[in-house]
Amino acid sequence: MEINKGHYKKLLEDELRTLESELKTVGRINPDNPKDWEPTPAKMDTDSADQNEVADTIEEFEENAAILKQLEIRFNEVKEGLVRIESGNYGVCKHCGKIIETGRLEANPAASTCMEHTK
Repeated sequence: MEINKGHYKKLLEDELRTLESELKTVGRINPDNPKDWEPTPAKMDTDSADQNEVADTIEEFEENAAILKQLEIRFNEVKEGLVRIESGNYGVCKHCGKIIETGRLEANPAASTCMEHTK
């Protein structure tokens, strides 16, 4: 069975754009490492901030960091899926070399393993 790589490439590219938009709401690209994202701190006037405002700002930053981590993991999985399409390895399990099930690719176009080797 032939995998429609064009179909999955479009799904991955669409998801990548969505993830990048979502990442931008909680972070920015690390200027020291363009392959990495970092959470953005909330804007705060530190001269007039009270303890509650400081605590809220820290809490918001920590929430952004947690959200960013999950989005960045998925962002990188999707980018790796696009690399596999370009290199001709898309749809092949990285552990056993079998073709990844179509249902699995439809549910997760970035999948790199067959159902047998799912984490």
